Amino acid sequence: MNNKLVKTQNIEKDEFVVPGPFKELWQSFYYNKGAVLGLIIIVILVFLALFAPLIAPHSPIEQYRTNFLQAPVWVSGDWNFILGTDDVGRDILSRLLYGARISLTIGFSVVTVSLIIGVGLGLISGYFRGWADMIIMRVIDMLMALPSLLLAIALIAVLGPSLSNAMIAVAIVEIPSFTRLTRAAVIQEMSKDYVIASEIIGARSLRQMFINILPNCVPPLIVQACLGFSGAILACAALGFLGMGAQAPTAEWGTMLSDGRSLLQRAPWVIHYPGMCIFITLLSINLIGDGLRDALDPKLKR
Repeated sequence: MNNKLVKTQNIEKDEFVVPGPFKELWQSFYYNKGAVLGLIIIVILVFLALFAPLIAPHSPIEQYRTNFLQAPVWVSGDWNFILGTDDVGRDILSRLLYGARISLTIGFSVVTVSLIIGVGLGLISGYFRGWADMIIMRVIDMLMALPSLLLAIALIAVLGPSLSNAMIAVAIVEIPSFTRLTRAAVIQEMSKDYVIASEIIGARSLRQMFINILPNCVPPLIVQACLGFSGAILACAALGFLGMGAQAPTAEWGTMLSDGRSLLQRAPWVIHYPGMCIFITLLSINLIGDGLRDALDPKLKR
């Protein structure tokens, strides 16, 4: 009889156990199989990028003068160049692996800079309102009035074509989305009871902004960061394709597309592989963003 009572109590306790926030987030994220697949691909891509010097069979800038436009191994049977070579004899597989390092660095750097600046401006605009809100939002409106790629091209025309300048230009282009999203979230949180109660007991502005309000604005910012990550990679690849991003002989996917566009009919593998890498990377990041959106939004949880 006592054993039955103990088992019943244990069952009742287990029914009311609430999983931790990270465990609950992972369970909701894991339910989305597309997001899990995207996460697996990105983990593999990060692994290949980190260990590119050990995995790559050749240097990304070394030219093999006797192997111009070497076809992939399943066409020519040359295992020294598994994915073939470009028009100056550089190994495509090695350049793709090193290009992954550059693309992931671009995405992380651009999102970090634009996230910090955008969140700071959004907090100031949404919390203080008034003239600060008017000035910040008018500048943001001017930045958003122009197409993002056109604005990035205009900035690079002033700064000069290079990979670092392309990253700066794309970071500036990404700032308005984070600013507007943060401002909207802050204004929504400002009307909540906990914020009003903190004001009544004398909480200072910095504590209100960074401790009370900002943590509750994180979920939509995480999703926007994922989308901004893919957007930054795509924008820098587009700038590299136009000759305004990474310069030769840097192994960057957009630059590889630009170098191989005249060889589409003669050697399609030169342009197909970097295009596929960009497509798969962006698709994986967007799938992760969709999974995080479903996991972080209580209305979309299953």
